[in-house]
Amino acid sequence: MAAPKLVLCVIDAMAPAMLQRAVAEGRAPILAQLIERGRYIPECVAAFPSVTPVCAASIATGVAQDRHLIPGMNWYSREEARYVEYGSSLRAAQRFGIARQLTDTVYNMNRAHLSASVPTVFEALDDAGERTACTTYLIYRGRHRHEPQRDTALTRLAAPLIRHAVMGPKELFYADIFASRPTGCRGALGMPGVRDQHAGCVSSYMVEHELFDFLLISLPDNDWHSHKHGPDAQVWSIAQADAQLARVVDAAGGLDEFLREHAVIAMADHSQAPVSGMISLQDELFDLDVLRPGRAPRGARDEEPRVAVCPSQRAAMVYALRQEERDALRALVTRRALAVDGIELVMWLERDSDELPREGVICSRAHGELRFAPGDAVGDARGRRWDVEGALASIRAQVRDGRLYSPDYPDALGRVWAALTCPTSGEVLLSAAPGREFADWGGQAHVGGGSHGSLHASDSLGALVLCGVRAPDPEPAQWTISDVASLMLAHFGRGPAQSALR
Repeated sequence: MAAPKLVLCVIDAMAPAMLQRAVAEGRAPILAQLIERGRYIPECVAAFPSVTPVCAASIATGVAQDRHLIPGMNWYSREEARYVEYGSSLRAAQRFGIARQLTDTVYNMNRAHLSASVPTVFEALDDAGERTACTTYLIYRGRHRHEPQRDTALTRLAAPLIRHAVMGPKELFYADIFASRPTGCRGALGMPGVRDQHAGCVSSYMVEHELFDFLLISLPDNDWHSHKHGPDAQVWSIAQADAQLARVVDAAGGLDEFLREHAVIAMADHSQAPVSGMISLQDELFDLDVLRPGRAPRGARDEEPRVAVCPSQRAAMVYALRQEERDALRALVTRRALAVDGIELVMWLERDSDELPREGVICSRAHGELRFAPGDAVGDARGRRWDVEGALASIRAQVRDGRLYSPDYPDALGRVWAALTCPTSGEVLLSAAPGREFADWGGQAHVGGGSHGSLHASDSLGALVLCGVRAPDPEPAQWTISDVASLMLAHFGRGPAQSALR
């Protein structure tokens, strides 16, 4: 018997508390029914940095950035000697160039930046002969070629920037730019506030015409609304996302009919936390010769920038641009960062002389250094084992009966190790204190609203709902977003469901 069709619905930044409130108030009836009929996991851990490009890649591949290689919202490509910017804000995109930002986001993220050695769930299911489909989502790489659309005034206006084909799932609908077939749905080129409606329209068409075995529905407007109005305002935007799910369900004749033929995973990629102040890391490190957007990284020796600064909302990275000064610059940046008000954690990787990672360091100004590496001394909730030494208080951790607990910084060692050992990460990683965000290169931050990116639980724990999908046996003691790809592949008989341990 064929497996039921599978729908993965990613509601960007859906906080567990806000989902539970929306359900309790009767504002999210479809999600409420999926929870009642299925399995609800209220603490599913995001990647670190807990920003959408990193998390989307982990959801689509089942691995962290040490393998998928997407390290942040903004990062520095050592290979190309330039900044990569995925759209922190319009002003940040303008600083780097709109054409460059669109090329990096629409094309390079999937074609060049995402590791070619790690298959996406679309590629794996395409290879298995399943019919794959996706609405506008950052990670869409599949086995089918799609040409850009030219059927509206907006898409013709974008033609000078969006000129090339992409490889995606069998059915791809990406902000009007790519559409594998006519549906009558319009997305205003993916403008915030209308993206969920476009996804709902396309997805209901796909259900009505039975055009997929696996469909990823991306509903990103909850994140946009929460950035603007704060995470406590999510009840309204979760209700709007639920309305689009209702639209999809209605295309099958109602929820009972829909669930006879479809299994559902509904999830967040991360959460959000309130923001009351910003950190201008570029200004704090200005006298270290920070590489500015549009400036060449190489020139006369006395003009060469020494560091690249890469803010990713409530996280940031700093890259040492002079290899011969790498260790000295790392130490200098670390000392400076620990003195900056609003930076809670500073992280770096120490290496042996042969360049192999030796140990990671998580440091706070208040508590000092925690040093750690894969080893034998203590276990974590994911079943990995670590050697640890120093200030457990830096991540408010305790060791009991041989296990490390750090609920305020969930899966802290695993997430930080993956970030530090990612080949495309910076030499120094930073996590902002509660209430603070790093200003992007356009000088923008979400003060008065919400944001995400840090190691802290407040923006790292998202909701996960499974309905008609078999969980792994045994279940992980701590779920992460990387576990979902294995669930999806197992649903189609592509191996047993298992937690995504590295």
